Formats: sequence, C-alpha cells, structure tokens
Amino acid sequence: MRKLFSQIDENAERWLLLALYTYIVMVIFIEVVRRFVFDYSSIWGEETARYAFIYLVWIAAAAAVRDRAHIRIDVLLTILPKRLRSALFLLGDLLMGIFAIFVFYFSIEFFLNSITFNSVIEGLRVSRAWILFAIPFGFALVILRIAQSMWLDISALINGQEPRPGKRLFD
Repeated sequence: MRKLFSQIDENAERWLLLALYTYIVMVIFIEVVRRFVFDYSSIWGEETARYAFIYLVWIAAAAAVRDRAHIRIDVLLTILPKRLRSALFLLGDLLMGIFAIFVFYFSIEFFLNSITFNSVIEGLRVSRAWILFAIPFGFALVILRIAQSMWLDISALINGQEPRPGKRLFD
C-alpha cells in the first residue's frame, strides 16, 4: 500500500497531464480531419479541448511546484551557504503558499456562484462549474505540493543539509 501511495505521490500529475495531452491531441486531430476532409466541425471538440487545456495548465503548475521547475534565477543561490539557501527556498514556498491559498479561496467563490446560479456553457450545455473547478483543483494540488516542499525545506534547514534543488529545464 505504501508503494502505491509513493507512486501516486511521484506521478499523479504526470499521469493526469499525459491523459489530458492525449485527449487534446486526439480531439484536435479529429477536428482538423473533420473540418478539412468532411467540411464539417463540431462545437464540442474545440470547446472540450480548450477546457482540457485549462485543467492541464493548473495541474502542470502543481507538477512544477513539486519539481521546483518554475522559472527562477538561481545564480545567487549557488554561492550562498546551505542554511541560507534552505531558508530562501522556505521563504519562497511560504510566499507561494500564501498566494495559492488566496487564489484557492476566491476561486471557490466563483465555483460556488456558478453552481448557485446554474450557469452553463452555451456550446456544450454543461454546467460552467466543471470548468471553473479547474482553478481550485489546481491550486489545491499546488497547496499540497507546497506543503510537501516546505516540510522538506524545514528538515533540510534543521539538519543543515543541502536544500532540494529541483529539476532544471536545460541540463
């Protein structure tokens, strides 16, 4: 059971991103074929691909937080002592956590208002709440990953260890 939770912790966002990428590519490919070969296109294809992309963006933000892959300039971090580096990473996580909680709170309000007033997406005739849920869902994942990152940063700071650097874009 522990191994399963470990796999989910390490790969949940990747699996979701893979599914969403696959869906988007398939739907866009089908829509291009339908439009240029059969001279017909559907409303649902383009719309669902767009909304899948919105979910993909917010889930990818959580994956980037987990991997510390957000864009940053870390030239100064390489010359700082380990403890100060850990403290700066912790400060960055704390500030990002405050921002994520703020966005989560206000996005929940939009989501609940959409449910209350039964707003629908015209082309799909589906509740707009499903689309608006992407933001609180993504930021809930971001908050979870920030909490995990802060836990690791605090233990690195206490133990005087090298802080977790994250993944680099070009190596």
